[in-house]
Amino acid sequence: MTLHGNLTRRRLPLAALAVLAGSATLAGCEVAPKVSQQNGYRGTGMDQIYISDSEIRDEVPAPPYELPPPGGQSAGEVYENVQVLSNVSVDEFNYLMAAITEWVAPEEGCAYCHNPANMASDEIYTKTVARSMIQMTQSANNNWSDHVGATGVTCWTCHRGNNIPEAVWTLPGEPQRGIVGNRNGQNEPVSNTAYSSLPQYAVARYLLGEVEPEDIRVVSTTMHPTPANTITTMETESSYALMMHMSDSLGVNCTYCHNSQSFSAWNISTPPRATAWHGIRMVRNLNGSYITPLQSIFPDNRLGPMGDPYKVNCTTCHQGQNKPMGGVQMVADYPALQSPPQSGWRPSQAAMDMIMGPAADDTQNGVEATD
Repeated sequence: MTLHGNLTRRRLPLAALAVLAGSATLAGCEVAPKVSQQNGYRGTGMDQIYISDSEIRDEVPAPPYELPPPGGQSAGEVYENVQVLSNVSVDEFNYLMAAITEWVAPEEGCAYCHNPANMASDEIYTKTVARSMIQMTQSANNNWSDHVGATGVTCWTCHRGNNIPEAVWTLPGEPQRGIVGNRNGQNEPVSNTAYSSLPQYAVARYLLGEVEPEDIRVVSTTMHPTPANTITTMETESSYALMMHMSDSLGVNCTYCHNSQSFSAWNISTPPRATAWHGIRMVRNLNGSYITPLQSIFPDNRLGPMGDPYKVNCTTCHQGQNKPMGGVQMVADYPALQSPPQSGWRPSQAAMDMIMGPAADDTQNGVEATD
């Protein structure tokens, strides 16, 4: 009896440790607090599950200081070589530069884009990239209000204090060839497909414009294939991969956008489905118009295995939230980022020569020389 009692007493701490270890393991699997909201009649599978935004709102940095009143000389009149924000007042220009420094390069400061000995110089490639990224932000706020709404976006929405946003993607490398080990791009999980076994290139096809967004739909409206509906069953893989990517990016389940009665029917879908419709097209436009054209400017360490620059997807902004940063009014304090982008701006030949050397050729780089 005594022996049994001693063994029991010795085992209790071990059992307690096992319980604590198990609790810690389970806690580590919990990404963030979840919220479940009933939408529609019970039993219809329309519960919406999303990550709570109670804490993330506090992470948005406040403006560097009070926004200066409008008026005064423009930045283009005071500073040299201001190509994108030349019409902004010099006070607001400095205000925005201070904010961008905190958003993108809090440790490096101004030197991340500028030569401290000659702030007007374009010799550092990140300065040219920053110009295009400012225009990209302006475009998102002006041309894609059906997606970003009045909340808008700033550099912080994606970067959040990092030189490179944490959630970016590039084209996967060439798949293995040959009979042995040929996976055809499948069973090699990547973030762009929510780490599923679906083809790596599936989501990229939609976010780079190789497949029209209308072809995301794979539910046939007829019993048999017709000339008006040539989408194959294989396309289902790409469509599912995109849906999994979006669900994972926003931290929501399918019924956040779709109605379980009929996933394809628009007339009974929830409002966020229309917002997502515009979002897919926005991402395609931002990648194609503002990031891909800068491919020749980026150094090798900022390119993927196929030589393409880091691009954006839904995760880049949302990062697990159905509304980035919990829906904080990101752009309200930065009027310059709400201005329409200058149409047709591209890095000047002088900037290209400074970054890449005088051998750079506009026709090879695919970049027009305008100033």
